[in-house]
Amino acid sequence: MITDAQVETYRRDGFIVVEDLASPEDLSAMRQVIAELVAGAAAVETHTAVYDLEPGHTPAQPKVRRIKAPHQVHKAFDALVRSPAVIAILRRLIGADLRLHGSKLNMKAAQYGSPVEWHQDWAFYPHTNDDLLAIGVMLDDMDLENGPLLVSPGSHRGPVFNHHGEDGRFAGLIDPADIAREIEHAVPLTGRSGSMSFHHVRAVHGSALNTSSRSRNLLLYEVAAADAWPLLGVANFDEFNSRLLTGKPTVEPRLAPVPVRLPLPPAARQGSIYENQTSATRTYFKKAAA
Repeated sequence: MITDAQVETYRRDGFIVVEDLASPEDLSAMRQVIAELVAGAAAVETHTAVYDLEPGHTPAQPKVRRIKAPHQVHKAFDALVRSPAVIAILRRLIGADLRLHGSKLNMKAAQYGSPVEWHQDWAFYPHTNDDLLAIGVMLDDMDLENGPLLVSPGSHRGPVFNHHGEDGRFAGLIDPADIAREIEHAVPLTGRSGSMSFHHVRAVHGSALNTSSRSRNLLLYEVAAADAWPLLGVANFDEFNSRLLTGKPTVEPRLAPVPVRLPLPPAARQGSIYENQTSATRTYFKKAAA
């Protein structure tokens, strides 16, 4: 599904975009589920195990910014990451034995979809090695106006930046002053719906406010090599192994000399990255008016 040149681009830049991996049928099914989930948010008034809500959400005007763990919410989201086309690409990029680390559906509604400040996924879940990546499934056409993912080329081979706030607690974002060069060189990952991006767990990335009149829904899967073990531990061994996508589980973690900075002490506001980042005093992206 990808060429040797694309594999080399991923190694060099830390990301690639592959077009037309999700079929029109896949997209239609997932959009229907999303519409039903957003309508269901009218029954909640605060964040839940499924919903992360935008500021200004009310039951009368539901505003959802994230569906948590969508692969557990509906089979359509679980099936896509297990499709032969996606597995074939993952095998080329991080190996034959693969485990799903997690998933999320970040939703940016027209004119106000929340930004995500600059960060590295690695800061949230460091492992014994860094053969991990995130897949971004473009459920809508993505361009510069509706807040696409922005990734800094080559940043996956650089340092692990400080994601802690002035209070010493994990804040889930990098002070923009520390990454001026990375921000300057960041590249937007745009494409038509059905395309998928693949970015390395250490790549510096973020996304801006959706200023367009169109939605920007991005389904994200985090995938790890099976021998990459989370440094914060495994709470449920059976559940951990149940997330194997292909290959064999192992109890022999592969150790690699990769830089690590633990997300401890935990963020003052626990929950999603949006909640973690609310404690920051230095941010980069413009936010929607309250």
